[in-house]
Amino acid sequence: MSKKLNNCDHFCFMCRHAGRDWWENIDIRRQVIKAKKGQQIINEGEEAIGVYFVQEGLVKVHKRHGDKESIVRFANQGEIIGHRGMPGDKPIFPISATCLENCVLCFVPFDFFKKLLRTNPALTYAMLLFYADELQLSERKTTNQVHLSVKGRLAWSFFQLEEKMGTDNEGYIKLMLSKTDLAAYVGSTYESVYRMMTELVTEGVIESVDKCVKIKDRAKLLSYSKS
Repeated sequence: MSKKLNNCDHFCFMCRHAGRDWWENIDIRRQVIKAKKGQQIINEGEEAIGVYFVQEGLVKVHKRHGDKESIVRFANQGEIIGHRGMPGDKPIFPISATCLENCVLCFVPFDFFKKLLRTNPALTYAMLLFYADELQLSERKTTNQVHLSVKGRLAWSFFQLEEKMGTDNEGYIKLMLSKTDLAAYVGSTYESVYRMMTELVTEGVIESVDKCVKIKDRAKLLSYSKS
């Protein structure tokens, strides 16, 4: 990570839910940093000292399971990273985080963030809802691993990514994702994801151009995600 920046639009999760009277203190305590595409900003197992908020760019949050990587979620503008390391007397990060694009991030230490939580009920409530949503998504992905085929998990993932990332003017999901990362998100192998992607394209269910995907037959894709 490189130079410290001075600008902040106060758009992130923390600033949106903390009172405006805290913004000056946040500006004093925060460190805004740049990270390049491919740079790992959090290493699984290292001491957790604070949380990050994405100001610009896209970050993947991932874990290791033996020699395999599992992508937990994607964090884009305004979202929090590193909160899972907050509990405990000797907190460690249970996840890693890597930039998929050049990023600008805002970092604040845990002691200050916990103070914000104690004095800002709206922020605390928002964090509670965020944890609940994150847990629900994690449970659904676990259920999908048992009950859905690779094609079904892929279909469900496309709907989730479209909802989260949005689409461009041509209807493509705003996420350029390699098949390796897609496999890590779906919970499968590169070979299986490549084969199922080819089938979906051949069937006319999706269109894939330069790592971007557009849903073409929503009804059929939805049927796969529920099978």
